[in-house]
Amino acid sequence: MKVKTQSKKVNKAWLNDHVNDTYVKLAQKEGYRARAAYKLKEIDEQLGLIKPGYTVVDLGSTPGAWSQYVRRRLSPTGAAAGHLNGSIISLDILPMEPIEGVTFLHGDFREPEVLAQLEQALAGRVVDVVVSDMAPNLSGIESADAARIAHLVELAVDFASAHLKADGALVVKLFHGSGYSDLVNLFKKTFKVVKPFKPKASRDKSSETFLVGMGLKAST
Repeated sequence: MKVKTQSKKVNKAWLNDHVNDTYVKLAQKEGYRARAAYKLKEIDEQLGLIKPGYTVVDLGSTPGAWSQYVRRRLSPTGAAAGHLNGSIISLDILPMEPIEGVTFLHGDFREPEVLAQLEQALAGRVVDVVVSDMAPNLSGIESADAARIAHLVELAVDFASAHLKADGALVVKLFHGSGYSDLVNLFKKTFKVVKPFKPKASRDKSSETFLVGMGLKAST
């Protein structure tokens, strides 16, 4: 099947970069569904966020690489299958292939009914870590895209504020551009410690970055 593209050169260059990408090769070798696993791995290894016995919520989880990484962290032997010490609830607007031991909810995080399903799945448990790789479909109109990104980050912060334990952590993906400083300020109002993060696995050309908030501030 032929795919029509506006620029075959650009498409070919991207494909070539992708095929030769160190993290793509590593993901294939280690059984991860996407190279994104190494972004969370690097953040976690530096900050020690995810520990056995934890309850972790993965927002925007499809195709499942972050959930796969968390699943291995919660396994006593670091295995992709078998006994799990902890629980993972994943959610995405897109379907996701099952991962052993992971509860997946298919729905839109922006809808109250879907949030209610997530709360039901938690069954009253406090959450140790929330990770969010959610990103909207970008239109290319900067102001509209910034507003969409901000909305998803704000929802993740609201959810974390309501469900995280006092010393829990939130990891979100966002993009440098208009609205970035407002989101950093939102994190600073919500968390005791805020760290911006650009993992090595994040492509150099991408404006993608991550914010980590640790330890909820007491609500006033």
